[in-house]
Amino acid sequence: MPSASSSGVDRRLFLTSLLGASAAVAGLGGCAGGTAAAETAGAATAPPATTVPAGTSLKIASYLNTQQLQFKLAKLPPLPFTVSSWLNIGAGPDVINAFRAKSLDLANNAGIPPIQAQFQGFAAKIVAINLTRRPNYLFATKPGSDIRTVADFQGKKLAFSQGQAQGVVLLRALKEAGLAYDDVRLVQLTSNQFLTALQSGQVDVAPLANTQAPSYLQQYAAKGARTIATDVVDLLSLLWAPQAVLGDRAKAAAVAAYIPQWARGLVWQWENPDTWNEEFYVKTQNLTLAQARGVTRLANKPLFPPSWDEAVAWEQETADLLAEGGFVKKTDVSSLFDHRFESLAARAVPAEYRK
Repeated sequence: MPSASSSGVDRRLFLTSLLGASAAVAGLGGCAGGTAAAETAGAATAPPATTVPAGTSLKIASYLNTQQLQFKLAKLPPLPFTVSSWLNIGAGPDVINAFRAKSLDLANNAGIPPIQAQFQGFAAKIVAINLTRRPNYLFATKPGSDIRTVADFQGKKLAFSQGQAQGVVLLRALKEAGLAYDDVRLVQLTSNQFLTALQSGQVDVAPLANTQAPSYLQQYAAKGARTIATDVVDLLSLLWAPQAVLGDRAKAAAVAAYIPQWARGLVWQWENPDTWNEEFYVKTQNLTLAQARGVTRLANKPLFPPSWDEAVAWEQETADLLAEGGFVKKTDVSSLFDHRFESLAARAVPAEYRK
């Protein structure tokens, strides 16, 4: 696998080879006729309609089918539009590729994928925010490792995905430990490759979601694998969509109708941990009930702020951190937020989930 450990120039060369072709395609797409572009621009600035036109459909990401299960268990009312497909997709790079292919209209990710999309020249906007106050990732070591703290990462091979939440969590942890990027070896992978890379010893450390760690330890703790907890959080869980989707008045109305359901589904999950443990973690993720309860204890209470000021500031910090390492160009992220949708999630939930 390619490593991006030696310099910012190396990282940019890696990105150029990986993203050049798709960015060029996006540039060609931007040369569409002026009339269509003007219509899209107008729709993208008008407040979303409160009624979804008949026949409207969206293609929505639902990693591990969590959204459908939440909606079903919470007995939420039917959506006022058709979900033409629920895509089992979650990794930021995969979402961006699906957006480009027009096979996906709306996705749930962390804060870093929209920054990565902007760097690639793909226009997309954030439409909803859920703040995360507690760490939702642990650093796992390969079997037989003697690594016990983040300071021990020096000189080691670390799984790194610059287009996903795991990537920025790693960068923030290194910064807190006083380690420079060149003090470690960053191995470019996507998160779905992390477990295999750990198991095979291809990397020394990889950030794993709290939901992944119990199964990994169950299999490899006896062989010397361990997890390292930190206080590093990835603040943003968000919904985002391509600009072309939000520029379509009917689809924008559907997105606006989906956001309250998304927020209510997360609140229901938080308020019903026993049911969620059984129906999701035990029945679909093959965790034991004890493991499921352990994961739930680390879960974050959903928080949908009426104002996105904190989220915008955090996103800018993240973009600056990536730029410092040469992973993206320095940029202003304020244009990533579509403030037409800012208050929708907050208005859909009780006051205790707004602050």
